Amino acid sequence: QLHITMSEKNELTKSLEMVQNELQEKESEMKREISEYKDRLLQAEKEHQDHLTEANRKNEVEIEACHEKISSLECFISSQKLEIEHLKSNKEQVNNSLEEANQALGELLKIKVR
Repeated sequence: QLHITMSEKNELTKSLEMVQNELQEKESEMKREISEYKDRLLQAEKEHQDHLTEANRKNEVEIEACHEKISSLECFISSQKLEIEHLKSNKEQVNNSLEEANQALGELLKIKVR
């Protein structure tokens, strides 16, 4: 009976060792997989951050170009307003001169008719 019990104990010990070895192998495999997933996650996060950085840089360049265009257009509008004021002043002067010329012509016609 003792011999049978010892034999069973040895078998159980071997089975336990096999199960422990399997568990250790599975644990090692899981740790390796976890490490791989962490590495992939870090790589994906880095790529995502790189894309965000590049997109932000492009947006800043585009915003700066828009600011420059707005500034240029504001200068153009300002010069056009000055030109309009200048033309209005010239028109007024021309109208005044035309009116004076018409009056002088009227005077001359009156003198000629007499």
